[in-house]
Order: sequence, then C-alpha cells, then structure tokens
Amino acid sequence: MEDIEAIAALQDPVRRRLYEYVAAQGREVGRNEAAEAAGVARTLAAHHLDKLAEVGLLESGSRRLTGRSGPGAGRPAKVYTRARAERAVSLPARDYRTAAELLAEAAERAGLDVELRAAARRRGEALRGSAAPCAGLDEAAELLAARGYEPHLEGAEDPEGAKKASDAAARVVRMRNCPFHAVADRYPPLVCGMNLALLEGLLGTDGPVRARMDARPGECCVVIEDSKNNRH
Repeated sequence: MEDIEAIAALQDPVRRRLYEYVAAQGREVGRNEAAEAAGVARTLAAHHLDKLAEVGLLESGSRRLTGRSGPGAGRPAKVYTRARAERAVSLPARDYRTAAELLAEAAERAGLDVELRAAARRRGEALRGSAAPCAGLDEAAELLAARGYEPHLEGAEDPEGAKKASDAAARVVRMRNCPFHAVADRYPPLVCGMNLALLEGLLGTDGPVRARMDARPGECCVVIEDSKNNRH
C-alpha cells in the first residue's frame, strides 16, 4: 500500500510540479526556489513538499542556503532531494525485478556478455527504426528523456552563460536516472554494458554523437558526447 499512496500523492497537479522540479535538479532544493518554480506561495509549496517527503518520494534535510556559517548566517532552511527508492504498482501483483535479476545472474555465470550486448544493440536499432542516427546532443537528450533517463546537458560556460565556441566539444549529455538501476546495482558490468549497447543502437554509431561509459555515483553509467570528442 505504501507504493500506491506514494504514487497517488502525485495526482495533485501542484504536488506533481513540485516533485518534477526537485527531481530534475539533481541537488538540494529549498522551499522558496521550489515555490517560485511551481508558481505557488511558499506556504503551499512547503505543505506539498512535506507531504511528498512523508510518502517517501522526497528526502528532506536542512542547511544554510547562504553558504555562510557562524553568527549572522541565519537559520538552516529545509531542503529536499528526490528519494532514491523506487516505486511501482502492478495490479495484479507482478515481480519483473526478480525475473530480471535471475536472468542477469544466469547470463553473468554463463559469460553471455557479448550476446547480451548484441541483443541490446539490435533492440536499440529496432526502437530507432528507419530514422537516421541522432543528429546532435539536443536531439539525443529528447530521445533519452522519452525513455526515462532524465538527461541534462553539461558543459563549460562563460560568465554570461553562453557556450564558448572553443568548449563546444566539452558539452555532454549526462543522465540522472538509469531505468535499469535495480539490476545494474547488483550486476554492474553486465547491465551497464547492455545499457551502452542499447543506447548505441538507439542513437546510432555512425552519426555526430556517440555513447560511452563514464560512471558517476547516483547517475547513469553512460554519457553521450560529440563523436569528434576524443577524450577518454
């Protein structure tokens, strides 16, 4: 029932906007910032944020948002981040996670990494269909967002916020969510390799972007970059 209550909490449109904003930031968010982003009063935002924390969709804490400490630094403010726990509801009950873990264990024991990556690449190509390889990082981000990866563009910026021409190659797409996190956490080499192959098939390997491994804690193990970028 806990998962049902958590998902039901998102039926309220204001609460859903607040959750989606906090989840998209990848960092702690204060009440004032969340309220402004959702276009509601701070007191209303606080009520909904606390409800989201109560049902386990957000995690809450406190820190000084001024960045200062000591006398005059102000009181710590309440901040929120997305909870790492997964929520799922299936009626009637299904247990696909256990099946996936068993299949991953069997594939790992049998040394089927190559076969799994080949199957994943074929699936990615099938999902892309007759479309040309991905034309750029912005298009890649759109495709990944549609598949639940929660992508965000990352790259060097000048003081005014504009991308420098000399740093254009440094722009990459990173992903805050891995759709296969539960299984990848137990079988990282196997599942991360599968994920990379899937994205290679989806985005194409002969276009202007490429997928490569670059694991970061709490993020997807794959990063998307300009194919002319020779960094490793």
